[in-house]
Amino acid sequence: MPRDFAMQELFEELPAPQPAARVLVDGLNDMVLDYAIPAGMQGVTRGSRVEVPLRARSATGTVLALVQPEPEWAGRLRPLRRLVNEEPVVSPALMDLAEWAARYYAVPVEQMIRCIVPEPVRQERHEEKTRKVVVLQDWPDDDTLNKINRRAPRQAAILRYLHASADKREPLVDLGGSPALAPCRALEKAGYVRIEEEAVHRDPAGAEVFAPTSALQLNEEQAAALQYINSVFDSGGTQPILLQGVTGSGKTEVYLQAAQRAMEQGKGVLILVPEISLTPQTMARFKGRFANAPGSVAILHSAMSDGERFDEWHAIHRGKARIAIGPRSAVFAPVQNLGLIIVDEEHDSSYKQENSPRYHGRDLAVLRAKLEGASIVLGSATPSLESLYNVQQGKYTMLRMDKRADGQRLPLTRVLDMRSEPKDKRNLGILSERLRMAIDERLTKGEQVILLLNRRGFARALQCPECGYTANCEHCALPMTYHATENRLVCHICGYRQMVPNRCPECHTANITLEGYGTQKVEAVLRRCFPQARMQRVDADVTTRKNALRDILADFRAHRTDILLGTQMISKGLDFPGVTLVGVLNADLGLNIPDPRAAERTFQLLTQVAGRAGRGDLDGEVIIQTYNPQAAAIQFARRHDTDGFAETELELRQHMNFPPYCHMAVITARSEQEELAALAMETLHKHLLAALPPQVQLSTPLPAPLAKAYGQFRYQCTLKAPGARILSDICSREIAAMNCGEGVVISLDIDAYSFM
Repeated sequence: MPRDFAMQELFEELPAPQPAARVLVDGLNDMVLDYAIPAGMQGVTRGSRVEVPLRARSATGTVLALVQPEPEWAGRLRPLRRLVNEEPVVSPALMDLAEWAARYYAVPVEQMIRCIVPEPVRQERHEEKTRKVVVLQDWPDDDTLNKINRRAPRQAAILRYLHASADKREPLVDLGGSPALAPCRALEKAGYVRIEEEAVHRDPAGAEVFAPTSALQLNEEQAAALQYINSVFDSGGTQPILLQGVTGSGKTEVYLQAAQRAMEQGKGVLILVPEISLTPQTMARFKGRFANAPGSVAILHSAMSDGERFDEWHAIHRGKARIAIGPRSAVFAPVQNLGLIIVDEEHDSSYKQENSPRYHGRDLAVLRAKLEGASIVLGSATPSLESLYNVQQGKYTMLRMDKRADGQRLPLTRVLDMRSEPKDKRNLGILSERLRMAIDERLTKGEQVILLLNRRGFARALQCPECGYTANCEHCALPMTYHATENRLVCHICGYRQMVPNRCPECHTANITLEGYGTQKVEAVLRRCFPQARMQRVDADVTTRKNALRDILADFRAHRTDILLGTQMISKGLDFPGVTLVGVLNADLGLNIPDPRAAERTFQLLTQVAGRAGRGDLDGEVIIQTYNPQAAAIQFARRHDTDGFAETELELRQHMNFPPYCHMAVITARSEQEELAALAMETLHKHLLAALPPQVQLSTPLPAPLAKAYGQFRYQCTLKAPGARILSDICSREIAAMNCGEGVVISLDIDAYSFM
């Protein structure tokens, strides 16, 4: 036989080299190590969670890929210790999403994996909760039962209780708990009962019961929107659909019926909402509609306990829950066979995470839909200018619903100029006479009122009129807010608290005064003006208790509350048919900040909260109090003119080269020593000037608008570029090359939403 044929046969007989697992080790910021896969360990693949040896200890990590080891390392790699989960925890599509997001937002892949696999799952500190259940096996005859009753009355009582039960099984806790275990063991030994271990799902909804609902009759606009969404879904299309519907147009019913279509075809559904406060209402609607459908509805958010998150995440991952609902972090929910993604209130800035990794939930939802071949609907009454621009560019498809589903008119909106409003000692200039009379009229009729003030606390600042002293936070360059309920000054950035001084610390005068007002002060004024009204305040100070917000909103929906006063968390998505009046106090708050999106956010906030009025059988009214009535955002909101505002604002953005006509990034250097932060920012600025291409605009390094926070001084520069990848690639490289030394931290925010 020729020599080359013999060699060929020899190589064909040799086994293929055993691949190694390339593992991203938890907690080590992108440390990737290769490990051998032991013989007999089955199921190791991309996305698997594994336990690995790391020096003298064990660690966990995620398999990024299966690779062929380098020849010099063949046979020398340390083996994996065990497979943590039998099936891969991270799907290939979510792995692709994590790797894309890590590069786009210039963060370690390990940070994105942490988003995908929540800590209760990652750390394995929680297991499925179980309980003992007693099942009736055999029912004794009357004589035997009487003998048992004479000898052991507790055992007889348990037998009778089980016999009366509809399904002949009861949890041990319902039979008396631990004291009942011994009699049950005796009955089990006699063959009358069987004791089993049963898994208990820790449901964040608790014992709440959801009333079943059925599909509603759609109006013409709703039916047309649903028909288009279903046609895209049926064809496997992934082009995003922007559903622009005025407040009360019935977008939620369209979502529900689109989800029904997806469920009927065996697909999973992901619903994103901007705030945790909206999750209970959305959950109630979906659980009510799909209570009898195969699979269940699961929710994911940070306010849940670790055990609840563990159970809900695994219910989604195992396919037991086919609908997942949650805020931005739920974009990573492991929904099986994903077919439809719905992003409600897509314009909301809450979808942008403000700490690392600084991803945008809506944008990642669009990418995930493309990766998984799912349809995606972005819904809003006031779409973001980025989404409207994408419609203009042909990237998104626009659907419109311009009429309310119940045929009611949009509320009449009045703008009141507070500069000409006389000061009233009773309400301290907080309530105009027109608004006060309107509230009184609604209360007389038994109707409900919503009041919005986007500032919590009692007073904005503590000031001395004699010397000008202001009580600022020791750790932040910001005045402290007075909170009457605690009688403390509180920093709304870092949470620092201090006693209220009786005299000015500078000039020692006793005339130190409170300036401005927040929700606590408004509540005090309202209780003085309307002592008979049932009132509830909603802000971050009163919703710290679990389910507190859900309970407050449930009381309001049940007409156990007349006036609901709150911050922006009550401005969107909530449906209360009894509300006929909405009042906005100090509508200028959002306009007076250094942010290119300030006008857009103000317009959206006013339009959204105005949409809470008149959603039932009665007409609604909105009263906006402002010191700047001619502001474009306020005037367009008064007319509910989303198109007019978008046209005007987009023209201004294009002229100023602001998003969506560019991508913006913010680089921040922070340090406890101001000189170090300034030096680091100036040094990095010089390096960037040399590295960035001409089409990138780089601002001069300056102190941040919030010059100090959490005890650290902050310096910033902003960048504008036609593409985000230019910014993320070059900036991350230059930041990594910087030798700032200890005490200086540099952060990069791609597609920034906060410029403070």
